[in-house]
Amino acid sequence: MTRKNYTRWFFVLPALLVIGVLLFYPICSSIYYSFTNKNLIKASYDFVGLENYKIVLMSKDFWNAFFNTIKWTVLSLGGQILVGFTGALALNRVRLFKSTYRTLLIIPWAFPSIVIAFSWQWILNGVYGYIPNMLVELGICETVPQFLIHKTGAFICLVLINIWFGAPLIMVNVLSALQTVPMDQYEAAKIDGATTWQSFYHITMPHIKLVMGLLIALRTVWIFNSFDIIYLITGGGPAGVTETIPILAYNMGWGTKLIGRSSAVTVLLFIFLILVLAAYFIKLRHWEKEEN
Repeated sequence: MTRKNYTRWFFVLPALLVIGVLLFYPICSSIYYSFTNKNLIKASYDFVGLENYKIVLMSKDFWNAFFNTIKWTVLSLGGQILVGFTGALALNRVRLFKSTYRTLLIIPWAFPSIVIAFSWQWILNGVYGYIPNMLVELGICETVPQFLIHKTGAFICLVLINIWFGAPLIMVNVLSALQTVPMDQYEAAKIDGATTWQSFYHITMPHIKLVMGLLIALRTVWIFNSFDIIYLITGGGPAGVTETIPILAYNMGWGTKLIGRSSAVTVLLFIFLILVLAAYFIKLRHWEKEEN
């Protein structure tokens, strides 16, 4: 190995060590503990094989959390794409103060999750919350609605909050992609008599679909693993209606102290996301081949 190669590895090694400590070690330890009866209270533990996986997969709580997570991901992702994509298309047509509008619209994404969670918890509170009391004052509701303790209302509120929080990221990235589309192609299409929809479908979409695909893949993983907003606003309640897989794993690991069983939940989540991402990247590779 040449001196140049040694130098290259010398600069890369610190980053590899950090990644190894912060990423690979937790993954490997979770996989290992999932095959044991590891408990936070007891110092010793034994190898139990697939027992934790059997118990988890036969648990109603796990499947309830799994389907809640699927609904949470699909609704949140769909809403973020709809709002973010629409906002990007609208902002792309703006000529004056575009950067100002873009900065203002991305504000929700700039705030820490804990600030957003506590702010919305205060706004939606059933006693002193601004929105519930405003609905009563406007005569829309006779009594103060309890959004965060109502089974359907709590889930819908969390989805809407997540859409409000994540849509700006979609908007900014799609807007950047839209600005790379050559304007002469639109002009040529207009001369040929193409409608607005035809221009959008045959010119705009081919240029931005890879960006959209990557955004959807990244946001799917991020939303599926979302923990802070749900935990801080509802804690998974009421009655487990908003309990997702990350919340279940946390409660199982730190509530009942069953680290082995909690690790099995996280490993199942990891496997599921790997399969989803594999499907995404197969589609993205197909799109790349079409472009080439």
